[in-house]
Amino acid sequence: MSRPTPEKLADDVVADIARNLRVDILTMLEKAGSGHPGGSLSAIDIILTLYSGELHYDANNPKWDVRDRFVLSKGHGVPALYAVMAEKGFFAKEDLMTLREIGSPLQGHPANALLPGIEASTGSLGQGLSVAQGIAMAGQMAGSKEDPAWRTYCVLGDGEIQEGQVWEVAMSAPHLGVTNLVAILDWNKGQIDGAVEDVMPIGPIRTRWEAFGWNVVEVNGHDIADIRKGLDAARACTDKPTFIIADTVKGKGVSYMEENLLGWHGATPNKEQLEQAVAELKGGAQ
Repeated sequence: MSRPTPEKLADDVVADIARNLRVDILTMLEKAGSGHPGGSLSAIDIILTLYSGELHYDANNPKWDVRDRFVLSKGHGVPALYAVMAEKGFFAKEDLMTLREIGSPLQGHPANALLPGIEASTGSLGQGLSVAQGIAMAGQMAGSKEDPAWRTYCVLGDGEIQEGQVWEVAMSAPHLGVTNLVAILDWNKGQIDGAVEDVMPIGPIRTRWEAFGWNVVEVNGHDIADIRKGLDAARACTDKPTFIIADTVKGKGVSYMEENLLGWHGATPNKEQLEQAVAELKGGAQ
């Protein structure tokens, strides 16, 4: 099915935008006084890369019939998605500062009834990949298995894939031939209860997903070029769904967050900490 090719920004441009969006994420979280910075900062490079040359979408027509679909299963990381959507013109950037306010469409977890461009309400961890599989199957029905009307991408947290419902999709997607489904694991090693390996080990990740019949790709989740290579490999695979393991750092870009794996899962910076973070991020600009 022919669709306009999405604009593909240069890798260094995407990296520069990602740095600025990290500032937006931390600023909106500081204002809100609650939220999840660690997992938002680990996922921002992945989400921005998807919206910078991979996904077919129209910010002026969020319900475009043949748009590619994106599901953020780790819904607590939605500040990253909001920052990207504002950057891409889905809504005004100043609206970011309404995060978590009563009446705002930018709630603490994605709500598709409130904000055009959000494909699924998520946040009950473990459910998003099932939703994404259904959306991908609908894309095959609207087109064909060989030429689906759209592709579907889903970002999951690593603690999240401890949930049993995820493994039902791991079994069913290859069996049903859902080849237009791409799952991306934000492998930042930490969850609210502790280090992922201490709470419930999920490895060997590659071996397990390959055993279920997925095409598995490993990338550096903070290297734009490497993320794109993974997405290219997913598109090139036409006989299996793809599972991308994106190796990431919780709190990426902010030294005191990177050094404290667990402390910044659900804690927001105060004004002084925000100032330090912004100084580091802006100081890292090339």
